[in-house]
Amino acid sequence: MYYQLPFKTGRYIVEEIGEHPNGALVQVLAVVHHPKQGDLHAPGETDVFFHERKALAFKEKRIVHPNLLKPYDGEVPDYNLSLKEAVGRLEEKLTAENSDYNQQALKALSNLKEEYHHYNHITF
Repeated sequence: MYYQLPFKTGRYIVEEIGEHPNGALVQVLAVVHHPKQGDLHAPGETDVFFHERKALAFKEKRIVHPNLLKPYDGEVPDYNLSLKEAVGRLEEKLTAENSDYNQQALKALSNLKEEYHHYNHITF
């Protein structure tokens, strides 16, 4: 069975592959929403340590609370394609408004795109 999982500020399609005393063991199959960039405790701020937030990797495993898992009954897209599309949607959102935060987030996303290209061979 497939699920949607919100994790930090991203959202993923996952499958449950086991049980753990602390929750369900899942592995990532696709990216629905790419994580937001920056400091989670100071959203929209640029005068803080600005975090680059990568998407969870294909088949990356996490132990999560079962209440976080919401059933997903659609077709599971290819991981690389889903990552590329999620990055594109986030870029569109960030380029829609010119702000210091959006510029810094776009720079972080540009660095991540280079890393995704290197490791996943995705052309953006």
